[in-house]
Amino acid sequence: MKLQQILEQTIPGLGFELVDIEITPAKIIRVFIDKEGGLSVEDCADVSNHLSRLFVVEEVDYNRLEISSPGLERPLKKIEDYQRFVGRLAKIKTNELFDGLKVFQGRVIAVEGSVVNLELEDKQIFKVDFASISRGRLIFEPKPKESNKGGSK
Repeated sequence: MKLQQILEQTIPGLGFELVDIEITPAKIIRVFIDKEGGLSVEDCADVSNHLSRLFVVEEVDYNRLEISSPGLERPLKKIEDYQRFVGRLAKIKTNELFDGLKVFQGRVIAVEGSVVNLELEDKQIFKVDFASISRGRLIFEPKPKESNKGGSK
């Protein structure tokens, strides 16, 4: 069984979403997971322990296993990711040029079938088929600080 299949079948059963996988030439396997409400260090340790035992059984050849969160600027890998993060700021790179550009940044405002709609900074709507996106990721937006409503005493 391929590593991708093993992880796709195992990670959801542990209560997590498989976000991404990286395998380096040095046989380091990096598994990026997420769950509603965010991850804890204990979550990553539990998944690491489970996968380490599973990889022995499945005879997966690796030197090191790393489990982590996708971070604040998480990759958008599936059309469902774009649907889930409607309203959030994202940066995408396309396979082909659109108006001389391949990189677009804007707010995901809708997903219609396989078409992702971004509202760009100039308020134009950029519509692109998911198949034309080579890479996408969220952009971190700090929450605005609340003003001191009570004043100082």
